[in-house]
Amino acid sequence: TGMAVVFAEVGQDVHICGDFEAALNEGVRQGYVQGLLRCSVVRDPLRRGNTEDNTPAILHTRLVPGDKLTLTVAPKGFGSENMSRIYMLTPAADREKVIGCIVDAVRQAGSNPCPPMVLGVGIGGDFELCALLAKRALCRPLDQPSGDPFYARMEQDALEAVNRLGIGPQGFGGVTTALGVAIETYPTHIAGLPVAVNVGCHVTRHASAIL
Repeated sequence: TGMAVVFAEVGQDVHICGDFEAALNEGVRQGYVQGLLRCSVVRDPLRRGNTEDNTPAILHTRLVPGDKLTLTVAPKGFGSENMSRIYMLTPAADREKVIGCIVDAVRQAGSNPCPPMVLGVGIGGDFELCALLAKRALCRPLDQPSGDPFYARMEQDALEAVNRLGIGPQGFGGVTTALGVAIETYPTHIAGLPVAVNVGCHVTRHASAIL
């Protein structure tokens, strides 16, 4: 059931009483323990030690206009997360080079992320923002292309290129290696072109609620 990733869009007119992050972690704790979900989080990256309740969650908070709080929860398994890649390209790289990076990430992943996979791609920003864009992209519905026709076409071309690899479901071969590619972008520096490919397995999960 992966590590709990929470995207919080906090309306600028919302007033939160108490410790927001502690409340979110309590929700994760109750959900995983009472729901009998697998707890996969260790309290230290090197010394390990399971926290026994899948906390802490990873929280990304963004201040937005309005008086609502939108929470999107996206549990992320590491069979697929471990197959994700960041490419720090030069500005000379073109559209085809970026598609090549997406294909390269999938080729290296092979059967490890339990294909057919879902691919979130972040282009632009800097080192850490392109990865966050890619993670956000995984939360977009499969039937919702980019609102920019240029990137919508690129998503389709990248999906076709990935499926031509022939890895197929569970790596047994076939024409469906990926179910979808979603691209999110952000302005970047004149000297760079960061690209992140966040790999999701065939059960890439996410749910949202508005409070």
